[in-house]
Order: sequence, then structure tokens, then C-alpha cells
Amino acid sequence: MNDRQRRFVSEYCIDQNATQAAIRAGYSEKTAYSIGQRLLKKVEIKEAIDTEYESIRDKNILKARDIEEMLSRHAKREEEDYQVVIVEKPHYDDNGNYLGIEKSPEIVRLPTQNKDAIKALELLGKRYSLWTDKVNVEGSIPVVIKDDLEDDDDDD
Repeated sequence: MNDRQRRFVSEYCIDQNATQAAIRAGYSEKTAYSIGQRLLKKVEIKEAIDTEYESIRDKNILKARDIEEMLSRHAKREEEDYQVVIVEKPHYDDNGNYLGIEKSPEIVRLPTQNKDAIKALELLGKRYSLWTDKVNVEGSIPVVIKDDLEDDDDDD
């Protein structure tokens, strides 16, 4: 593959638009549509796109270890949550005369909420099979005894 084809592969992986990828890779706008379609039919281009996608997936998709670490931070309430609250403050003019209450929004940082910590603990418990569902089975099972031994009356 040449440099423009490699750029086409990278650009195509951004938005999966062959025409725009061809233009961004340096091909003519007039022929970008046909070039883009032709490039997508080439085996080495397809393989390069698949490889690029696999690389992107590996970087972006959380692994089990990452998920466990994030859940653990939430369970320990180490993660921060943000909430907007309305703060009411008295408002005065330059002479100190009371004008009224001024309301303004403020962002407050809080630790992970209890409900989120509990959910994280529940998910971690399921992951490590700490809790199992108990099933109560009731009923009668008939017991059948089968005599499969033959009588040895050959004593005579």
C-alpha cells in the first residue's frame, strides 16, 4: 500500500464514508467517490481496515479487569459524582440595603451515592458468586426397588 492508501484506511475508520475518506487522504474530489469504492474492494485495503478496527476496539472496549476496578472504586465510594444545587444568598445594594434573595446554581462534588455503591457491590458479588439463589424443591419422589437378582434354587 502507498501512503495515500494508508491514509484512506485511517480516514475511512473515522466515519466509514469512502468518498470523504478518499478526499481527506488526498484524492481528487471529482473522482473521490469511484476511487473510494475501488479502494474498498481491494483485499489489502479491507484487511488493513479490519486490522485498524480491531486496534480501535482493543483500545476502546473495557476489559473485565477494568470493569472490576471501576466497580470497586464505586463500591468504596471513591468516585466523585456531581450535582447542581441552587444556592440562595441575600443580595444587598451598595448602601447595605436588603434587595432580596439571589439564587444561583452551583456544581457540588459528592462521593458516589449510596445506591450506586450498593449496585456496584451487588454486581461484584454476582461476579464472584458470593450469592446464589436458593431453590426450595418440594414433592414426592417414588422409590422403586427392583429385585434383579435371580433366585439360585439350584441347591438340590
